[in-house]
Amino acid sequence: MAATDRAGALLRARREAHGLSQARLALRAGTTQAAVSRVERGELSPSIATLERLLWAMGEELDLSAQPAPPDWDEDHLRDTLRRPPADRLALAVSWNRLAGHLAVAGRRARGDGS
Repeated sequence: MAATDRAGALLRARREAHGLSQARLALRAGTTQAAVSRVERGELSPSIATLERLLWAMGEELDLSAQPAPPDWDEDHLRDTLRRPPADRLALAVSWNRLAGHLAVAGRRARGDGS
């Protein structure tokens, strides 16, 4: 879920928990009902200050946190690769490099950018 969708979902959940309409929240926060609606639908990415102001208008406080992102590699594949002797890993890397070179040449030829 994108950050704008999470911000919108958070705002909508807190607004509904307080029993407020979008128009009432907008009036309290000094903005328009249309702006609140756009944030809630994920059409508008609010700044942290805007989100804080909207939540504050409901007696809420924004609490940001961070957490480590999941790795973007295959841990099993990495583990298997690291089990190989260094010479095998080097040979594998060289073969991948050759393949990348062949693909680059094929791409240039397909685009008509030379040989």
